[in-house]
Amino acid sequence: MPLLWAALWRKKARTIFTLLSIVVAFLLFGMLQGVNSAFDQAVERANVNRLITTSSVSLTESLPYGDMAQIEALPGVAGVAHASWFGPYYQDPKNMVFAFPVEPERYFPIYPELVLPKEQFDALVHTRTGAVIGADLARKYGWKIGDKVPLRSTIWTKPDGTSDWNFDIVGIYQVPSDRAQENAFLFNYSYFDEGRSFAKGTVGWYIVQVKDPTQSAQVAAAVDKLFANSPDETKTETEKEFQQAFIKQIGDINKIVTYILFAVFFALLFATGSTMMQSVRERVPELAVLKTLGYSDTGVLTLVLCESLLLCVLAALLGLGIACALFPQLKDTIGVVSMPLPVIVEGVVGAALLALVVGTFPAWKAKRLDIVEALRS
Repeated sequence: MPLLWAALWRKKARTIFTLLSIVVAFLLFGMLQGVNSAFDQAVERANVNRLITTSSVSLTESLPYGDMAQIEALPGVAGVAHASWFGPYYQDPKNMVFAFPVEPERYFPIYPELVLPKEQFDALVHTRTGAVIGADLARKYGWKIGDKVPLRSTIWTKPDGTSDWNFDIVGIYQVPSDRAQENAFLFNYSYFDEGRSFAKGTVGWYIVQVKDPTQSAQVAAAVDKLFANSPDETKTETEKEFQQAFIKQIGDINKIVTYILFAVFFALLFATGSTMMQSVRERVPELAVLKTLGYSDTGVLTLVLCESLLLCVLAALLGLGIACALFPQLKDTIGVVSMPLPVIVEGVVGAALLALVVGTFPAWKAKRLDIVEALRS
């Protein structure tokens, strides 16, 4: 370690700039791969028992409330619920809230992962302006049961032209299996439908619970066939397919991340490789002295490789550490509170591979170094 450390800091400025380059590269790697992993997790969390039915035209097109009874009557359907995008914010437009009007008696049985005490559920059912919120959302704004919360919708106005809606917090739900889902604001559809100035008697989408997950494709086809050639044709897909399609509206995140990281690491490969080559070239007489003192060819090769490994892994850990510290700031955007562990593991493995790639050639040259020729030069 003393030899490795001394070799690294032989040229302090060069080492610092190389270190910073690798730190920035792995900071970028951690943030981008973290976001990509968060989207993948959202897709993988999708329930295989649930289908999502939307308008075949667009997710923003509403569907008639009356369609629910027809869907519920289909063979293989265990239950049907609905939700709509309310699109509100709290006090400031930057404080967006994921709020959805639902029918509690239908919605909560289809989402059993949402844990809500019975008395709070009953309060929601019997309170016209009642709302239940996720535990994480409650912590974020300091809301508690009994609070009156005003939200301003960016979509839905009232007959008087205003878009301010008032709610009474009557419950706080938890999702023990996935804390990232504790950020929604659920309120009564009846209050929403009576209060809005347009599109009454419609919903945003339907959630269809199937009795047998292996029959999901057949049930989805049956739902769409039911409304084929009607003014409100539908598109039904599994919850996983729906999540994937929704994410792709933003863009092909995986491809974007791959291209960016490829460009960054391609440039980093040359920068770090050049540093290692220059470092070994400047230390040819010193390496010859080490061999003279008894270091074997393999020992010198290992020393140079370890130097490359120390530089890359140390810088990568710094970059990933900064990414881990910054990642929680994206919680409200992607719903993940901490950097996924696989991303950190991938980063460390990537740093080790980078070290081997940039260190192998200079290490091989050091191994084949002739003592007499090296000292003579």
